[in-house]
Amino acid sequence: MLLLVGVFLVLLFLGMPVAFAIGLAGFAFMLATPNIPISISVQRIVAQTQSFTLLAIPLFIFAGNLMNATGITARLVKLSRVLVGHLPGSLAQVSVILSTLMGGVSGSANADAVMECRILGPEMIKQGYSRGYGAAVNGLTAMITCTIPPSMGFIIYGSVGEVSIGRLFVGGIIPGLLLMAMMMLTVNFTAKRRGYVAPKDVRKPNAREIVSALWENIFALIFPIILIVGIRFGLFTPSEAGAFAAGYAIFVGAFIYGEMTWKSFLEAVEQSAVDIGVLMLILGLSGTFGYAIVYGRVPQTIAEFLIGITSNSYLLFFLIILLLIMAGMFVETTVCAMLLTPVFIPVISRLGIDPVHFGVIMMTTLTAGIMTPPVGVALYSTSEIMGCTPQETAREAIPFYLTLLALVIVLVLFPGIVLFLPNLVFG
Repeated sequence: MLLLVGVFLVLLFLGMPVAFAIGLAGFAFMLATPNIPISISVQRIVAQTQSFTLLAIPLFIFAGNLMNATGITARLVKLSRVLVGHLPGSLAQVSVILSTLMGGVSGSANADAVMECRILGPEMIKQGYSRGYGAAVNGLTAMITCTIPPSMGFIIYGSVGEVSIGRLFVGGIIPGLLLMAMMMLTVNFTAKRRGYVAPKDVRKPNAREIVSALWENIFALIFPIILIVGIRFGLFTPSEAGAFAAGYAIFVGAFIYGEMTWKSFLEAVEQSAVDIGVLMLILGLSGTFGYAIVYGRVPQTIAEFLIGITSNSYLLFFLIILLLIMAGMFVETTVCAMLLTPVFIPVISRLGIDPVHFGVIMMTTLTAGIMTPPVGVALYSTSEIMGCTPQETAREAIPFYLTLLALVIVLVLFPGIVLFLPNLVFG
C-alpha cells in the first residue's frame, strides 16, 4: 500500500492530472502484486463506470447546464437581490442566498463559486469590496450548494458507500439552511466592520415585491421538492430523477420561459460533455485505485488503528474529520469521495454512527477543500476571476472557514439536525 500512495503523491507533485495519477498508481500496484492478473486493472476501470446509480451524475450536470441556459440563474439572482439586497454587505448576502437557491439547480459547489464570481464580482469591485473578500465570499458561500439537493457529492457517496441517496438528499436540507444562516451572520459581521453597506437606492422590499419575485422563480424553487417527493414515493430512482431534471429544464426553458434556443441548447450540451468527460475519467481510473485499497485491507487496518487510539466515539469522529480536512486540502473532492468512502464506512459502522449523518458531514468537509490551499480548485478560479492572489483570498476567507468548522462541530454533536428529516420522511 505504501507503493500505491507513494506513486500517487509523487505523480501529483510532478503536476500530473489527478485522474492519470490515480490510474497509474493503481496500475503500478497491480504490476507489483503477482497474485493479481494485470487484466483486472482494465476490468476495474470499466466496471467502475457500469453503475446505474452513478448515471445520475451526468444527467444532473446536463440538467444544471440546461437550467443556466434557460434564464433560471438570472431569475434567481434577481430574487436574491430582492430578499437581501438591503442588508449590510448587500452583494455578499446575495451570494449566500443565491448559493442556497443554486443548490437545487447546479448541485456543484465549484460551478456555483465560479458562476457567482462572474455575475456578482464586477459589481462587488465597483461598490468598493476588496477583490479578495469578493472571491472568498463567492467561493465559501458556494459550500451551501453541496448540501442542498441534488448534490453531486451525495450521489457519489451514496453510490460508493451503498447509502440511500434519497435519505442523503433530505438529510442535507437542514444543515444547508443552517449554513446559510451562519454565513449570513458572518457576512453581516465582516461587512459592518469593513463598511460594506447596501446602496442608498436599495430599500427593504414589501410583501408584494417578495411574493412577485418568489412567483417568478416558482419553477426553480419547487424543483428540489419534486425530486425528493418523487424519490420518496418511488416515482423514480435517483438516476431517473436526473433524467427527469434534464427534461424538466428543457420544458421550463422552451415552453414556460421561452428563452431556450437551439444555440443555447447546443452550448449546454457542449459544456456538459466537457464536464462529464472530466468527471467520468476520474471515476473510471479510480476503479483500480479503489480495488487496491480493498485488496490491501486498508479500511480494516484504519478502523483497527483508530479504535486502538481511543474508544470515545466523538474523539474518533473528530480524528476522521481532521483526516478528511487534510485530504481535501491536497486532493480533488470527487476523488476523495470515491477513495475514502469505502475506507471510512466500516469505521463509522463500528462506531455506531449513522452513514447518512456521516455522509453529510464528510461531503461538507471535503467540499471545503475546493477553497483551501494548496490545491483548492475554486480558490484559484475565484481568485483569477476577481483579479487577486489566492493568498489574499485565503486570508479574507478565514471568518468563513471558521463558520464552516463551527457548523461541522454542531453537526457532530447534534446528529438529530441531519437525521430528523430523513427519519420523518423515510421512517
